[in-house]
Amino acid sequence: MKKLSGLFLIALFPLFLFAQAGTENTDSLLSVYRAVPEKINDLVHTKLEARFDFEKSYMYGKVWITLQPHFYSVDSVVLDAKGMEIKAVGLVKRNVTTPLKYRYNGQQINIRLDKKYNRGEQYKIYVDYISKPDELAKGGSAAIKEDKGLYFINPLGTEKNKPTQIWTQGETESNSVWIPTIDKTNQKCTQEFFLVVPSKYVTLSNGKLMQQQKNADGTRTDYWKMDLPHSPYLFFIGIGDYAIVKDSYKGTEVSYYVEKEYAGVARKIFGNTPEMMSFFEKITGIPFPWQKYAQMVARDYVSGAMENTTATLHQESAQQDSRELLDGNSWETTIAHELFHHWFGDYVTAKSWSNLTVNESFANLSQQLWEEYKYGKDAGDAESYENMQQYLGSPEDAKKPLVRFYYKDREDMFDLVSYQKGGRILNMLRNYLGDDAFYKGLNLYLTTYKFSNAEAHQLRLALEEVSGRDLNWFFNQWYFGSGHPKLDIRYGYDSVAKTVSVAVTQTQAEKAFILPVAIDIYHGKKKIRHQVWVDKKEQNFVFAVNSQPDLVNFDGDKILLCEKKETGKTLANFIHQYSAAGSYLDRREAITGLAQMQDSAAAVDLLKTALRDPYQGLRIYALESVDLKKEAVKQALESTIFIVAKGDPAPKVRAEALMVLSIYDKPIYRELIERSVNDSSYSVAGAALHALNDMDNTMAYTEAKRLSATKVKGKLAEAICNIFAVNSKEEDLDYVLDWYNDLPLGQAKVESANAITHYAIQLTRTESVKKAVDALVAFRDDTPPAYQKYIFPFVNNILLPAIVNQKTISKNGAEDSAALQEQIDYINTKIK
Repeated sequence: MKKLSGLFLIALFPLFLFAQAGTENTDSLLSVYRAVPEKINDLVHTKLEARFDFEKSYMYGKVWITLQPHFYSVDSVVLDAKGMEIKAVGLVKRNVTTPLKYRYNGQQINIRLDKKYNRGEQYKIYVDYISKPDELAKGGSAAIKEDKGLYFINPLGTEKNKPTQIWTQGETESNSVWIPTIDKTNQKCTQEFFLVVPSKYVTLSNGKLMQQQKNADGTRTDYWKMDLPHSPYLFFIGIGDYAIVKDSYKGTEVSYYVEKEYAGVARKIFGNTPEMMSFFEKITGIPFPWQKYAQMVARDYVSGAMENTTATLHQESAQQDSRELLDGNSWETTIAHELFHHWFGDYVTAKSWSNLTVNESFANLSQQLWEEYKYGKDAGDAESYENMQQYLGSPEDAKKPLVRFYYKDREDMFDLVSYQKGGRILNMLRNYLGDDAFYKGLNLYLTTYKFSNAEAHQLRLALEEVSGRDLNWFFNQWYFGSGHPKLDIRYGYDSVAKTVSVAVTQTQAEKAFILPVAIDIYHGKKKIRHQVWVDKKEQNFVFAVNSQPDLVNFDGDKILLCEKKETGKTLANFIHQYSAAGSYLDRREAITGLAQMQDSAAAVDLLKTALRDPYQGLRIYALESVDLKKEAVKQALESTIFIVAKGDPAPKVRAEALMVLSIYDKPIYRELIERSVNDSSYSVAGAALHALNDMDNTMAYTEAKRLSATKVKGKLAEAICNIFAVNSKEEDLDYVLDWYNDLPLGQAKVESANAITHYAIQLTRTESVKKAVDALVAFRDDTPPAYQKYIFPFVNNILLPAIVNQKTISKNGAEDSAALQEQIDYINTKIK
């Protein structure tokens, strides 16, 4: 599962939203002990026949479930079946179905069997039922917006520009809304699904499509067979009018289900999948273990993406047009994340939600591993850094251990700890053990528990078996403990004793962490590494040197999950760190340090060098760091910024440079900005339009009107709508609201709510004001439960009252005071 994001997710998840979402009441951590679900009966096989009622949003199902006692003899079985209408329950023997007595409470069917069954003795239950997902009470979490399991999207075809689709979302325990089962992660079974659908639609499910049969009533029955066991939360059905773009990997079917207008770019979006499969096979030593791999894109999806076995589902943000893809595939790490789950999550599955880390932390790590493999170490390190900052930006999450047996709700496990923190913990473990031992340990873990379940202890044992090292200390502090180290690092040099000192203080309230750390001492390009163990609240490390070093670099591999403050680094140290230490984080830290020293010409020279850094992310960071309010800096960097804006190979870097360039009021720069409004990259064109608006609002509005006549997306659409909002003309409102309402939940939607508020304040027609207010109210009310405590007050207590206050001020002495009062009254009815 990849969390919701404005990518997502988020990818993965936008920093503001997800960081806030992780700040739950700590009372939830003291709630209830969550045992691994007891296994009384084991699922063996599930056979489903399903028809779909598009008018009622119902699914008519018949299911045959083969089970057996787990160990002890049984005379009953309990099946999860949420919100269903149960029509019949029976026992099937030799093709004869005998009715059974049962009790149903709206959540579970408690079935009395015909006799006592012993271990190894199978029996088959039949259930005839109707699934009514839209009549189920709404729930959800930070990662999963709703939990009704089965979703009918635009079933009657009444919503313009939205296709009719059906799709399912099982994690955590929502598939039991549409199929009776034992909906626990530690159950596994094979399956056969027979799906009856209108002939114009295609279907997707787990396993292989074995047969398609046309029916006399204009429908078609698709038979999908999954002959390898997997958990019920990974069951999947997808239906819609899709183009299916075929690919392959070593004879395994690979396919991409996209809306037909994206068929031409499907390979540009998903085409790295076969290479990812090869890479993940190489590092795990396990060939892709499933019969096929398909990926489908869904409208109105309630999460970022979901690793349904052999049938991953992505939210619509995955569908990028050719201009968006010029800026880079924003969905690529999500594609890697979900694919890696087919080893960690699907092949070997967390025994309970308490151990979600053995699913999600690995998937999060895979994003870094793929970026590093495909695009270089800088890209991998940048991915890791961004994920670490997301976790560190949520102090409340530091109170949660990675493995949690106490939590309020299983949905609470889908947070910055299970994902971002867990991924960084695995990265530290990889560094400590070395790649060879780490990956061989993963191979042993996967081989030992294939098609079964595992937890963190079993991961530890596998890594210990391979490496020969005790890892209890590591798992106790990082998996079963909470928090992270906060380090105060002070550097010193004694010219008389010819020694370097590194004083390390752990300032966190919790006990000291045990940290294996590399301390690198540089004289020119020559590096001497000292491996030390930081394991006390206060320690001082002293090293003999021949002369004062050019740099002392704590955490030389830049691997630690920590907050750190360094004292004693000079301008010369930072310059040397940028050039000699050289990793992504070394260079980023140097840029950060030098950004505080821009009165120095040497610091500015280094920032100029950083504008041409090999990694585009650091070129952007350097552009964000320069202080052009300082005239000397502005003059020193002008020509370099212009060169970057005109010719950097990365569109996102050119976009950032154009925004910076607008500060210089020169005709030659304006000419470049005006020309760049028509750039093929949405990021460049959007940035140019923003920059033009800073220089000439009238011309920018004219350009925005011209550009809005054709379909655009991404940063260009955002720029057009922001300019329309600033100008607040009635004629542009529908364009802006259509764009805003279609935005997925994410940082852009939060920030753009301010623009909608400004628009509503400036509008005069009452109906237009109501439309703008309704968009804000929909954002407030449709936000997932996990975000409600942040989005609700933001919209309800800040934005809507701001509109009321401004309308009230405008009403005094105004000719249209009656209309303004009507607007005020309407808004007040929306404030809760």
